[in-house]
Amino acid sequence: MKKKIFDIIQIGSRGDLPSRLFDYFISIVIVINISVLFLETFDELSELKSFFRLLEVITILIFCVEYVLRIWTAEYLYPQKTAAGARFKFFCSYDGIVDLLTILPFFFLAGFVVFRLLRVVRIFRLFMINAKDDSFSVITSVLYDKKNQIISSIFIILVLMLASSLCMYSVEGQRQPDVFKNAFSGLWWSMTTIFTVGYGDMYPITVLGRVFAVIITFLGVGVVAIPTGIISAGFVEQYTKAQNSSANYGLSGAKAQTLSVTVTEDSPYIGMMVGEMEDKYNVAVALVLRGELMVLALDNVTIMQDDIILYRELF
Repeated sequence: MKKKIFDIIQIGSRGDLPSRLFDYFISIVIVINISVLFLETFDELSELKSFFRLLEVITILIFCVEYVLRIWTAEYLYPQKTAAGARFKFFCSYDGIVDLLTILPFFFLAGFVVFRLLRVVRIFRLFMINAKDDSFSVITSVLYDKKNQIISSIFIILVLMLASSLCMYSVEGQRQPDVFKNAFSGLWWSMTTIFTVGYGDMYPITVLGRVFAVIITFLGVGVVAIPTGIISAGFVEQYTKAQNSSANYGLSGAKAQTLSVTVTEDSPYIGMMVGEMEDKYNVAVALVLRGELMVLALDNVTIMQDDIILYRELF
């Protein structure tokens, strides 16, 4: 029974109807909980406060039951560890921390102000929807692979903001001492200008200041577009990799060196990351077939029972 419950609460393939229904059910519960969080802030709906409270209690109870079941079945998620070790690893994992943070605020919102601040943490339930589908791993993988370029582009934006703030203070400081009080007071103006928001609460009035504003605006349009281009290129690379993998190592088995293995219940691969499998067995994983889905062989993809792994041996 424990193994069956584990199969149901894990991310289900399209061929596993109970698991897929559970995923949809949890996603609906998350949406209801978040909707209640927003609706209860409206004074016009104060008459429904008791109803909202009831919905919140029900959804929290569902989250609690799911969290307990995930801890109880963690030994199947990490079969290489002992039962206690597996539960501790899940407790410290990203999914375990997010699940815990979505439950705690409900019990500790009353009393000290610091506990009331945990109300914001409830928004993390939206991340639980991401955990229900491996396709979201593509997004995280793109951000991880391009993190250096993204960080560099953000650094360039920050430098431009600081430079534009200092520049505008030097030009407008004497004419508008109440608006541009110091070099850092223009950061809000530089941010709204670089990102082309332009609220109009701070603006230059001198000719030189307006000339600088035009130059900074043009630079901002180009600089802000850099992260977008990097992320877009990352998505193209990921999908190109998937297409190439499907063509070169696909289901036809055209290449003799391409091997496949089905992950059974007693397989040592269950719970492993793709990267761990490649390092331990000296192979290059091309694709992971999960039901009707083709999962990209990213290092952080967890191998599950009934997966079909397409790989090549490295010599």
